[in-house]
Amino acid sequence: MRALRRLRPYLRFLRPVRAHLVGAILFGLLYAAATGLGIPALTNYVFPRIFTDTADRMVWGDVLLVAAYIPFIFLVRAAAGYLNGVLIQFAGTRVLEGLRLDYFRKLQILPLSFVQSRQTGDLISRGLADTTQLQFVLTQLANDGIKQPGTLLFALAFLVHKAVQAEGIALMLVCLAVVPLVVFPVRYIGRKVTRRAQDLQSQLGAVTALFTENLSAAREVRAYGLEAHETSRFEALTRRLFSSQMKIAKYAQALSPVIEVIAALGIAGTLLYAYSAGVSKDDFLGVVTALFLAYEPIKKLGALNNELSRAVASLDRLEVVLLAPVAIADPAQPATIPGGRLRGGVRFDGVSFAYAPGQPVLHDVTVDVPPGTVCALVGPSGAGKSTFANLVPRFFEASQGAVRIDGIDVRELRLAELRGNIAVVSQDPVLFNDTIRNNLLLGRPDATEAEVVAAAKDAFAHDFIAAEPEGYATTVGERGGRLSGGQRQRLALARAFLRNAPILILDEATSALDSESEAAVQQALQKLMVGKTVFIIAHRFSTIRAASLILVFDEGRIAARGSHAELYASCALYRSLYDRQSGGA
Repeated sequence: MRALRRLRPYLRFLRPVRAHLVGAILFGLLYAAATGLGIPALTNYVFPRIFTDTADRMVWGDVLLVAAYIPFIFLVRAAAGYLNGVLIQFAGTRVLEGLRLDYFRKLQILPLSFVQSRQTGDLISRGLADTTQLQFVLTQLANDGIKQPGTLLFALAFLVHKAVQAEGIALMLVCLAVVPLVVFPVRYIGRKVTRRAQDLQSQLGAVTALFTENLSAAREVRAYGLEAHETSRFEALTRRLFSSQMKIAKYAQALSPVIEVIAALGIAGTLLYAYSAGVSKDDFLGVVTALFLAYEPIKKLGALNNELSRAVASLDRLEVVLLAPVAIADPAQPATIPGGRLRGGVRFDGVSFAYAPGQPVLHDVTVDVPPGTVCALVGPSGAGKSTFANLVPRFFEASQGAVRIDGIDVRELRLAELRGNIAVVSQDPVLFNDTIRNNLLLGRPDATEAEVVAAAKDAFAHDFIAAEPEGYATTVGERGGRLSGGQRQRLALARAFLRNAPILILDEATSALDSESEAAVQQALQKLMVGKTVFIIAHRFSTIRAASLILVFDEGRIAARGSHAELYASCALYRSLYDRQSGGA
């Protein structure tokens, strides 16, 4: 019952396919009637009238009619079972589609901190393996939840009818006395499966996570000779997964034999009572057939109970995402941006931020960056530079204080409008496995072909694009793997040119490039930064030459601010960082 209560909110996924579901239920009931009533009737009424030496023996014409009853019953049963299965499969596939879409949609709006705090492979496993398990159980519940109880009720109805007709209430009670005993193994095994299902799903997530990690680091695995190491890690995980699967199988497979033994005891008890009570052979055969058919649905419902236990474990894992609070969302009454375009003045007012409670990354940061300022963020690793920049497009939410653009708190702006006024070019730009044209259009989907080409030319990308056999229709591969680092970076810049946002965030956009590519990218950057508010997250001091304002970060605070000359003369930390790189150079 607990499992059913947990699954109840997710039955809404069946609403769009309710017509198919109703059809499946009707065919399921027809299947149940053909099985629970039709087959016992064969045993009790048809066979005895054919195989008898008395005057009741039928003539050939009647025998042909009665014999036709046998294929008719099984034809009805087969057709109803087939149509029930097809309709349920259709409904189940739609359920899976809706469930995965909800899961994926929720991942898109959860904060970056949520996604970054979890293994990618585990999130994939939840969206694939756990949704499949839940879909299977929902459709099985919709199917067997009608068909098997229906078969049981029809069989019991026949059983009650024959018991009352033949020997009264006593025979019926003897037949049904063992049925409650079946509940005990079902409940016991269900509890065992529940405790182990969560571990099984977690192990599946761990295996998927290792797969994802290994494939994303294919070059490093080969470069450092980690093939055997990775294989041994995978072997250890799959061995634990095997152990979890066998624990589930051990209990799940035990249910059917236990119920069959209990059913055999019930039939044996019925046989003894029927003999002592002098029940006729024909009546006894009908009763035993109905009794056997009553135990079969119980066995399948017991198996469904085990699957419900696994569904609860999958649901627990899915609800980590589905029920996660959306901490960063559009305001109820968003502020209006005049003309839809910001001027780009950014102000931090007493901003503090922590990824985890009690571990602040930024402390009471206050700074004003006027529109059109090129602002460089420098400091040791972990000083808070990237966090500072990520608060501007509201990738993270300030714990205290406010981030304002043109005097408007970013929390008062619609996310789409806020981020539509910001372009980000990172150190390792991400390109999707699509054409060059479509990757560029991510910057502005309504751009014309001429505007796309102009943006590519501004980013010094047009020449290498035109050299490709398919030009702008060239597919770049997963994460742009078919292109060089310099080509990927120039496409990212072209995307930023196309967006033409008033605020630009550059996360060390040239640090991983060779000298030739860096020269081209630097030239493109100079043009891209004109008239914009720019934040440069600088790990190399050669990239801050164009900065009119430099913010020096140290342990989450702005230790100093000013121009290069001012900071070199007055800030020991800045001078130390600068001299260390200059000396190394």
